[in-house]
Amino acid sequence: MSDINVDVLIIGAGPSGCVAASYLFKQGLKVKVLEKSKFPRFVIGESLLPRCMDHFEEVGLLACLEAQNFELKPGARFLRDDIVCNFDFSKKHTAGWDWTWQVPRADFDNTLAQELIKWGVDIRFQHEVLDVAFDADGNSVTTVKDQAGETYKVNAKFVVDSSGYGRVLPRLLNLDKPSSLPEHSSIFTHVKEPNRPEGEEGTLITFDVLDRDTWFWVIPFSNGVTSLGFVSKNEYIDSFEGSTTARMKQMIETSSYYKDRFRGLDFEFDPICIRNYSKAVSKLYGKGFVLTGNSAEFLDPVFSSGVTFATESALCSAKLIAKQLKGQQVDWDKEYVDYIMKGVNVFRTYVEEWYTGNLQTLFFHRPENPEIKRQICAVLAGYVWDETNPFVKKHNRIVANLAHLINMEKEEANG
Repeated sequence: MSDINVDVLIIGAGPSGCVAASYLFKQGLKVKVLEKSKFPRFVIGESLLPRCMDHFEEVGLLACLEAQNFELKPGARFLRDDIVCNFDFSKKHTAGWDWTWQVPRADFDNTLAQELIKWGVDIRFQHEVLDVAFDADGNSVTTVKDQAGETYKVNAKFVVDSSGYGRVLPRLLNLDKPSSLPEHSSIFTHVKEPNRPEGEEGTLITFDVLDRDTWFWVIPFSNGVTSLGFVSKNEYIDSFEGSTTARMKQMIETSSYYKDRFRGLDFEFDPICIRNYSKAVSKLYGKGFVLTGNSAEFLDPVFSSGVTFATESALCSAKLIAKQLKGQQVDWDKEYVDYIMKGVNVFRTYVEEWYTGNLQTLFFHRPENPEIKRQICAVLAGYVWDETNPFVKKHNRIVANLAHLINMEKEEANG
């Protein structure tokens, strides 16, 4: 195969890659998308946030997704012992989408990719990036292996790494750095529910909090399949013996709320365990490339922020690439790094305060404060750039301060 010349090479055909490709293609740029896997393919990250609906709508991908009838996600439920904390996205501080979806990612991602192919976007599946070399001006030569094992080269003016967990450029350019978040692992699978409960109980995404570091997710899909997963410290997950299937079955028994619902159901695949999933990088862009989504930062699954950051960073970077390739000045530090990291840092605070127990104190304190709940709900909906929200603007101290006050009140009440 002869060399290929494009304006923008995108690595990865997941939501991040598809959003970036959609925008750039509509700007008249020549785009090529390389995807190592064959679609449809399984990937975790099945709960979306309302904020990402803005991105799909802006780039013209909303209609194809709506046609799939994915399970609506109007909010999220958190359980701890006998206390229920329900967040309703229609009751949030920031204006915006009041709902999103819970999706089997194999179907969701394939829907996006096939829509782009219909438009004429060049997406190549089972094509693996082996190496990328950049010159002083940021032009690149990418060496690619196709499904037949043949190699070819792609010349591009800009490279977008949307490879997610593949983390292609962080690996090739040595950009990985240790995450500041505590080390946790997750173990997850899917089950078919022949007797799923009727109504909201059978469809609402739920986080069952078993202790400060351990929680169980339940994400029902519209096709009758439910995603189940546990997150905890490494040593807790390692304390269960046997195969991942045996460990997952034992762990389900630790959920007093869900054990009867899921006991005895066959797993659709052997549970997968991911250790130390939080990731970080030394920089988000360089001359001729940008990192988006999980290729850049992955925090924690507890607030389902992964896809939203993937699409937010994809759309933001695509707009800047289009400007730059059209000869306009772009300040990548200010317009990309500062902007994206502002939102990442808000969610990082919430993840950190979840595992300190401070955020859990706010969630499960009774009686609830409706205004505080509305402000937290906006964060959980993904609107983490709205600084009219005190829980965004003062994120680095407000959660800890309020939790401290609640704990002091409890101590005084207890004498």
